[in-house]
Amino acid sequence: MPREQNTRNSYIKADEYLKGRGAQLNTHNKFAANTYVRDHAEGIDDWETDGKAKTVYIEGSSKSIVNPVDSPDVGMEFSMNPYQGCEHGCTYCYARNTHEYWGFSAGLDFEQKIIVKKDAPTLFRKFLERKSWDASVISLSGNTDCYQPAERKYRITRELLRIAADYGQPVSLITKNALILRDLDILKELAARNLCAVYLSINSLNEDLRLKMEPRTATAKQRLKVLSALSDAGIPAGVMVAPLIPGLSDHEIPSILKEVTACGAIHAGYTVVRLNGAISVIFRDWLEQNFPDRAEKVWHQIQSCHQGAVNDSRFGTRMRGEGNIAKMIQDTFRLHCRLNGLNKERIKLDSSQFCVPGSQLNLFGGL
Repeated sequence: MPREQNTRNSYIKADEYLKGRGAQLNTHNKFAANTYVRDHAEGIDDWETDGKAKTVYIEGSSKSIVNPVDSPDVGMEFSMNPYQGCEHGCTYCYARNTHEYWGFSAGLDFEQKIIVKKDAPTLFRKFLERKSWDASVISLSGNTDCYQPAERKYRITRELLRIAADYGQPVSLITKNALILRDLDILKELAARNLCAVYLSINSLNEDLRLKMEPRTATAKQRLKVLSALSDAGIPAGVMVAPLIPGLSDHEIPSILKEVTACGAIHAGYTVVRLNGAISVIFRDWLEQNFPDRAEKVWHQIQSCHQGAVNDSRFGTRMRGEGNIAKMIQDTFRLHCRLNGLNKERIKLDSSQFCVPGSQLNLFGGL
């Protein structure tokens, strides 16, 4: 009989690894009143493995689409996310925990049950027309990737960009998906007016690791091509080498920064992985199944960056970590940014062009 593991509330057989999915289980939702568990593998009732289900798009409605960001660690003031949940399936994704607020699990549900905010364009216009709005930069994908597979069907991100162009609203975007090149026409228009910047998330050039850790994302090679295409089109482009995982991907810092610079990146940032909430269970399970020979070593190195835990909620340290390993990562990153000429200038977008269509005044002008 194949070995079975019990991780919180789910079982995955050793010969039933769910290819194309990052999480291999559904963790318990702390907000749920009821939880279904498989207590006995010998039970006579059939048990359907959640991972075999296809992705489901759930069309929902929201009260707002633009949200203020309180954290000083993430480099954004406002975020806008047309989708909740993400089919990319990145095992470490900090957004997984937010899926519990919708009544789902942070595990497989996060990858398979995607909430689509079809009213996002209407809400965006309504937000921009508030008298108090000051045209601060709004970041798309502050939580989940706005160019995940759902965008190919719903095209909400494209419509949001069109609205931003109409209003003169500056936006920044971060993605792991080559689908962004579909919207190159609008991005070029925004960039010509200094209204947009794009960041590619690249935390490894190792395709085997990418397939396991970020199963439904574009390859690193493809992301580098996207970076080149954006740069060639005159769009300010940067990278987020995030998150770096001690013992798995941190050694790739020099090669990543060298490659992205050759592709036109002008800015680079990084974070060290932190595993808050249910993500610690999901990531530990994934780590043990994919890297059993070094799972403990990687786990302990992550802990060494967060005072013996795998998560740190303190502003200022939670995204970079502290301790010897975190310091080595920081020093290596800064050195190779300097060697490659990255971060010489800060990307600063223009808020002075903001104007509600049909009005006579722009934000900073007058009669």
